[in-house]
Amino acid sequence: MNKGPRKLHLSPDLPGFLDQLAKNNNKEWFEAHRDLYKAAFVEPTLAFIEAMAPPLAKLEPPLQAVPKVNGSLRRINRDVRFSKDKRPYSNSLHLVFWAGDHPNRSPGFHISLSADHWGYGAGHWAFEPAQLDAYRDAVTSGSGAKDLLAALAKAEKDGATIGEPQLARVPRGFEVDEPVATLLRRKGIVVMSGHQPMVKGLFSAKAVDTVMTHVKASMPLIRWLDRNVFA
Repeated sequence: MNKGPRKLHLSPDLPGFLDQLAKNNNKEWFEAHRDLYKAAFVEPTLAFIEAMAPPLAKLEPPLQAVPKVNGSLRRINRDVRFSKDKRPYSNSLHLVFWAGDHPNRSPGFHISLSADHWGYGAGHWAFEPAQLDAYRDAVTSGSGAKDLLAALAKAEKDGATIGEPQLARVPRGFEVDEPVATLLRRKGIVVMSGHQPMVKGLFSAKAVDTVMTHVKASMPLIRWLDRNVFA
């Protein structure tokens, strides 16, 4: 039977599923509602990721959109081995689109959606030692710091801001003034919107355009990281 064209947006049933999961975060409930998980969480989201792939591929650098679980759609199962929180499932949907060879080893754009809010962000959380060296070289030479600050300002104008630096003081061996001093106190660069009111466009034909607006605002940061830290 022809079910018609797939709707290339998130399911309107997704917030309700996440709300129920938050109230019943256990294996028994989840297994009893696995069909709803597939219908509200997995299948429409994978179709949405497919719809995101063409515009993301046109960016510089191109961002990868991989329509599979543990590709751009992160697993709903939580790793509880080293956590005091033993709830087996995440109460939110997490998407990632990235520039590079791996979602966890590349700068990228992230979306998190819960029952009553959503948020987005971009960057890379923690640099490897060689990447940290490259980052520090970039912000202390040429126009590196100026370009990074401009990229952060573009993201901030869109609602995604950077948090406090991870280090209490400038690393040993550097004698710099602000704002470079604060940049050097960072061991990763991430901007986040925080919790935002749910946007109806995520559940309509406007979903791709809704997300792409925020992706484009974050691209100067992703591009800076791709060229200066991950090259």
